[in-house]
Amino acid sequence: MEQPTSEPLEDPVPAAARWFRVIAFVEAVSWTLLLVAMFLKYVVETETPHEGGVPIAGPIHGAAFVVYLLSAVWAARTMKWRLGTVALALAASIPPLFTIVFERWAHRTGRLGVTTRSRRTTPAAGAPSRG
Repeated sequence: MEQPTSEPLEDPVPAAARWFRVIAFVEAVSWTLLLVAMFLKYVVETETPHEGGVPIAGPIHGAAFVVYLLSAVWAARTMKWRLGTVALALAASIPPLFTIVFERWAHRTGRLGVTTRSRRTTPAAGAPSRG
């Protein structure tokens, strides 16, 4: 019977990166909810007491926005991002859904700890390797 090792397994993706990815998604969803609520309030001109949902979606998005900024700073410190990357992460919080764009880019380029291999670099099945 094998004895468990006392050394913890090192996670290739730090907690800050995982948290950042989740929060970037949550922030984008909250933006979407707020945009739908504002559309209902100002375009459809919903005359109900809930004002199209803006009083609910607004604070949710506000909280998600602040948490995104904090998680971006945490990820930047943990991943040792350059100032330009930090500025992009923070700026991505302003236009709707850009947190997802930034998160995908940061993941793809290895700024979140793990690089994603491009399909173009993987040889096709049966293709000779260029070793």
